[in-house]
Amino acid sequence: MNASAYIHISLIDLLIALLFVGVTALISYWQHLGLERDIAIGTVRTFVQLLTVGFVLQRLFDASRWYWVVLALAIMTTVAGYNAVKRQAGAKQGLFAMTTASIATGGAITLILVIGVVLRVLPWYQPQYVIPIAGMVIGNSMNGAALVVNRFHSELTLRRSEIEASLALGAPAREAAAGALRESLRAAMMPTVNSMMTVGLVQLPGMMTGQIISGASPLDAVRYQVVVMLMIAAATAVTAMTAAFGALRVFFTPAQQLSPRLELGRHWDAYVGRRQS
Repeated sequence: MNASAYIHISLIDLLIALLFVGVTALISYWQHLGLERDIAIGTVRTFVQLLTVGFVLQRLFDASRWYWVVLALAIMTTVAGYNAVKRQAGAKQGLFAMTTASIATGGAITLILVIGVVLRVLPWYQPQYVIPIAGMVIGNSMNGAALVVNRFHSELTLRRSEIEASLALGAPAREAAAGALRESLRAAMMPTVNSMMTVGLVQLPGMMTGQIISGASPLDAVRYQVVVMLMIAAATAVTAMTAAFGALRVFFTPAQQLSPRLELGRHWDAYVGRRQS
C-alpha cells in the first residue's frame, strides 16, 4: 500500500453522506422518538465545528510555532475540564479548577512521554503530531475525570451513614472514603480496560483505520495504535487518580466532614433555610 491509494473526499461526497442522516431521522420519525430536531442540529454542528477545526488546524500546521501549539493545548484542556463537570450533580464549587488541573496533569505527563520518549518528535511542537495525540489523550482524560467524579459523588451519597460513622470515630476523610475512592477509580478505568481487551477483535480503532485508509501499511498503523492504546490507559489512570483525590477535598469540609451539598445539590439553599428557621 502507498499514499497513491488515498481516496479524496469531495464536497459532493460529503453531501451524499447526508443520506446517513436521513436514515437516522427517518427511524426517529417512524418510531416517534422526537429526535429529528436534535439530529438536524447535530448534523449542522458536526459540519460547522469540524470544518472550523480543520481550517484552524491547517493554519496551525502552516505556522508551526510552539506558542500557538501551547495555546491550543490550553484551550483544549480548559474546554475538557468544563465539559467534565457541567453535568455533575451535587457540589460543583471547586470542581472545574480541580478537574481541569487533573486533566492537565494526566495529559501533560502522557504527552511528554509519547512525544519526547516514544516518538522522539523534533522539534517537539510539531502540530502534526502534538495536536492529534493531545486530542486523544485529553478527550479520554476528560471522560476519566467525569466518570470518577460522578461515581465518587454517588458512592459518597450511598455510603453516607457508613462514612459519617467512620468520621465520628476519628477516621480521616481519606480513610473513611477509601471504599468509595476504589469503586470510583474502578468505574473510571473500566471502559479503557474493556477497550484494550477487545481492540482489533471487536473493532478497528479510529487512528488505525484512518492511517490504513490514507495508505499506511497495516503493520505501521498497528504500531501507532498500540502506542495510542497504552498512552490512553496511562492518561486515564493518572487523571482519574488525581481527580479522585481532588474530589475528596471538594466533597469534604476542612473539618473532615461530608459537605451537606454532596447530597442536597441544588436544594442546598432550601436546606439551609430550614436549618436556620
